[in-house]
Amino acid sequence: MGIAPLMVEQRGPYLDDTLGLMLNGYAWLPALWRREGGPAVPTRVMGQRALALRGPDAVRFFYDERHVRRHTAIPEPVQGTLFGHRAVHTLDGAEHRHRKAMFLSLLTDPRRVAALVDQVAVAWDEAIATNSEGRQIVLFDEASHVITKGVCGWAGIPLDDAGVAPVARDLTAMVDGFATLGPRHWRARRARGRREDWLGALVDQVRTGAVTAPAGSALAAVAGYRHRDGQPMDAELAAVELLNIIRPTVAVSWFVVFTAHALHRWPEHRDRLRSGDTGYATAFAHEVRRFYPFAPFVAGRAVTDLTWQGQHVPAGSLVLLDIYGQNHDAALWPDPYRFDPHRFVGRSPDPYELIPQGGADRSTGHRCPGEDVTVALLAAFAGWLAQLDYTVPEQDLTISLRRIPALPRSRFVLTDVRRSGTSPTSGRHTAARRAH
Repeated sequence: MGIAPLMVEQRGPYLDDTLGLMLNGYAWLPALWRREGGPAVPTRVMGQRALALRGPDAVRFFYDERHVRRHTAIPEPVQGTLFGHRAVHTLDGAEHRHRKAMFLSLLTDPRRVAALVDQVAVAWDEAIATNSEGRQIVLFDEASHVITKGVCGWAGIPLDDAGVAPVARDLTAMVDGFATLGPRHWRARRARGRREDWLGALVDQVRTGAVTAPAGSALAAVAGYRHRDGQPMDAELAAVELLNIIRPTVAVSWFVVFTAHALHRWPEHRDRLRSGDTGYATAFAHEVRRFYPFAPFVAGRAVTDLTWQGQHVPAGSLVLLDIYGQNHDAALWPDPYRFDPHRFVGRSPDPYELIPQGGADRSTGHRCPGEDVTVALLAAFAGWLAQLDYTVPEQDLTISLRRIPALPRSRFVLTDVRRSGTSPTSGRHTAARRAH
């Protein structure tokens, strides 16, 4: 039921190692570190020279726009599935900061975050209440439906009950297919096309007055956004950025499954989570994000000829920040493959050490603006799952590091689900705010 070990193929640092990445997934860069040592590892990927970095100083270097920029560094297959073309992720400098300010205003205000958790709590409560004893639940699917319903309601996006499952399916497909060129990739492209058309039409309706966007909602913010030159976003780009609010939120479903996986493997944490200790729930959420695999690395391009710790970094070459490797670096995390929420009890993570959603200053750099949402939702789900009694039937809970994004093969099946404590909607306002 653990994370599956890999046999890592050895390759020369200057040979193209795209095949090594495809074969080894999350273990690719950590294997290069073990072989090469030193503060940086040279390699080639997708035909391009690259330098892989990790560690707090590397995070500072990587997120300094005088050194590394994201423009042209994100491959088209990733833009065509995960982020969308012309998305905020592809920008740098003043234009990036201007557009990102919209995301920060929506996703970092504790009151807005608490309101989103409240919406998801109601959807979760309804889902659990409809589950008769003995019914089988695939947790990944249930979580994606619940979060889709909650985030769309919070964002002001009209969505009836019949629409929840197909929208959730498309949003998770976009995440599931960004790192492969097989059927998952083409499924992700089709899903993105459908949802961009859907939300683009909705933005047009808001602008013509046919639909009223709730005041202060994400829909209202995106529909009314103005570029630095005062011009509005075209509807296609507005759809991309609206998806970049709801799609990452639904991607928390992966972490929800990892949360259940951790509770199953280490049930000693259940009582403290069940007690309503919100500080411990937040620490548990941080440890889930550190321990389990989600993003393997992020990439940028060297702005000019640079030197990093004695390594030459030619202008235009790729610079890779090893997320999975850093989150399992023994120099930062003693006994890194031990799951231990106490690492974060009573302290906030250093943004240059814990980087599951990017690093450094989120207000100016490319660190995910929705990190507070992820942590708040995970802390809430940890408590909600701890308050349930259920059976985990025989299934394949192996997490292969070859597959990006990783997920237990069974997607975590539960049976005999019944609530043993209070419902998540009782006292949820207080709990959500305490998490911040």
